[in-house]
Amino acid sequence: MSLTALTRATRVLRSPVLSTRPAALRITTPVKCFSTRTSALRMPDADPHDPHHEESFEEFTARYEKEFDGVQDVFELQRNLNNAFAYDLVPSVSVITAALRAARRVNDYPTAVRVFEGIKAKVENVAQYDEYLIELKSVREDLGVILKEDLYPASMAGERLAPGTAQ
Repeated sequence: MSLTALTRATRVLRSPVLSTRPAALRITTPVKCFSTRTSALRMPDADPHDPHHEESFEEFTARYEKEFDGVQDVFELQRNLNNAFAYDLVPSVSVITAALRAARRVNDYPTAVRVFEGIKAKVENVAQYDEYLIELKSVREDLGVILKEDLYPASMAGERLAPGTAQ
């Protein structure tokens, strides 16, 4: 094959008429590899599945309400409680309510009593614990949950305030 024949064949192959790419995929403008526009440098929105994503308190609350609503056995209940109380925050009243209702659903009264012990350990002072008790009083009465302080009043007299905490 001569050089002119090879050149003609190459031109025919590069011809846009004979291109096999669909029109939407054809490159009509030069592609820039780097952009100095600030909009191109903007970080994408936070992905909740990103391992470094920091969960807000509202997301935490919604997630654990959903977790406790789906509890089917004592193991799941206790695992979810352990995970919820492992964070450096006190779960909201709605999460505690969902946990108490889940304890009732799986018929686990001791865990329902222990939920209040977990709250007592997580709050900073007695006033916060009392606020939780006031907020959850109707749920406690509805479900028949008695506090450990009420079950064993003599042994709990000195334990009302955890050591090293102030009122």
